[in-house]
Amino acid sequence: MEIIIRGDKIKVTDSMKKYMEEKLEKLEKYLENSTDVRATIVVKVKNHEQIVEVTIPLHSFILRSEEHQDDFYKACDKAIDKLERQIRKNKTKLMKREQKDHDFSFDLFEALASDEDKIEKRKKINIKPMSEEEAIIQMELLNHQFFVYKDMYTNNISVIYKRKDGGYGIIESE
Repeated sequence: MEIIIRGDKIKVTDSMKKYMEEKLEKLEKYLENSTDVRATIVVKVKNHEQIVEVTIPLHSFILRSEEHQDDFYKACDKAIDKLERQIRKNKTKLMKREQKDHDFSFDLFEALASDEDKIEKRKKINIKPMSEEEAIIQMELLNHQFFVYKDMYTNNISVIYKRKDGGYGIIESE
């Protein structure tokens, strides 16, 4: 696994890099062709908190975790544990999805808006056809409140979102 670590308002030391590499090694047992996998880790400082964001884009989904702690090492531990839980929780669902021979990978690009705009962040996604169940899995893996996808049956753009009551809602385009 290729590991890219960068700091935002913090200098990432060799001991921090080594610690993250050791922690990420335990995820390799879940990943096929782990040599082709690239993990991106961003370490940030905000007030007194250490923030660790780990993103691992795989062929058909994205693993992502973000943790806020007073200590860098605690944040790392929790972030890696969260990624491992995501993999274990969705392992059977993901295996079923991969057997369907669909390619659901997303190319995410981020661009900051100009200072004149009120939009703080922009993302462009390559929308691939998928079922509602697959969209829920992807939303859960990304730990987002909503997910935009193309319905594989109607070819309409849809948004699935988490409701306050714990259920899901769908907004469909015409």
